[in-house]
Amino acid sequence: MREAVSGDSRADEARTDDSRSDEVRAADSRVADSRAGEARSADAPSSGARSGGRPASREADGLAVASFVLGLLGLLVMNILLGPVAIVMALIALARSTARRGRALLGLGLGIADLVVLAVLVTQNGTVSWSLAG
Repeated sequence: MREAVSGDSRADEARTDDSRSDEVRAADSRVADSRAGEARSADAPSSGARSGGRPASREADGLAVASFVLGLLGLLVMNILLGPVAIVMALIALARSTARRGRALLGLGLGIADLVVLAVLVTQNGTVSWSLAG
C-alpha cells in the first residue's frame, strides 16, 4: 500500500513539474511577444499612423497611384506642370517604401517622359504651347 501511495505522489510531482514547465514556456512566450511588439513599435516611424489610424504605407501607395495618373495625364495636357509633380510624388512614394513600387516607377517614368515631350515640342515649335491639329 505504501508503494502505491509513493507512486501516486511521484506522479503528482511529475504533473506539477510538467505544469510548471508549461507555465514557464507560456511566460517566455509572452515575454518574447512583448519584446517583438516593442521592436515593431520602435521600428515604426512616429508619423506612421495618422489620427485616423492609417499607416504611412497607405499614404505612400496613394502617392504612387497619383504620380502614375498625373504622369499619364501630363502626356496629353499641361506637361510642364504635371511632369515635375509626378516625378516628385513618385520619388516620395519610393522613399516611403510603397507596396505599389511598380506604379511609382511608372509615374516616375511618365513624369520624365512628360518633360521629354515638352522639350521636343519646344525645340520644334519654339514655344511652350502646342496643339494636336499640327
